Amino acid sequence: MSSGAAGGLYPDSSTDRSAQEIAMSETTASPAPAVPARPRGLRAALRVVQVLLALFFAVASALPKLIAHSSAADTFAEMGWGDTGMYAVGVLELTGAVALLLPVLQSVAATALSALMVGAFVVQLTYFDGANAATPLILMVPLLVVARARRGHNEELRRLLRARVRRG
Repeated sequence: MSSGAAGGLYPDSSTDRSAQEIAMSETTASPAPAVPARPRGLRAALRVVQVLLALFFAVASALPKLIAHSSAADTFAEMGWGDTGMYAVGVLELTGAVALLLPVLQSVAATALSALMVGAFVVQLTYFDGANAATPLILMVPLLVVARARRGHNEELRRLLRARVRRG
């Protein structure tokens, strides 16, 4: 008895096993990038984390900077970065938040936002005596999880960029 028949999935015949092997070889030979298979619940949880991170970076972090809310403006003025620094960081955060939701950019966005959080951590330590230094570190954990989990999309991004460069 074949292993497929033992599990009750396939009748015990060599033709079914051959069909299964052909189907498996066809799916592995597809030109699509290899993205590791994950259980549906894990994929859904990862997507929820990405959406929550995107909402945080867009609404709670970038928006106050982009509308020059007094809390953000005062902080950047205290550091001596002024409005230009405030708007630049706000644009970077908003761009990262949007890119977290785009499949081909998810890993790159999470990596870039992690780098931005390293900068925020250093700023918290140097300018504000570490008052809120834990916040960027806490945000880096799910960002790095997303970057690692979605790294399979990086090959697709490379392929798209190469095609764009070839076209001119």
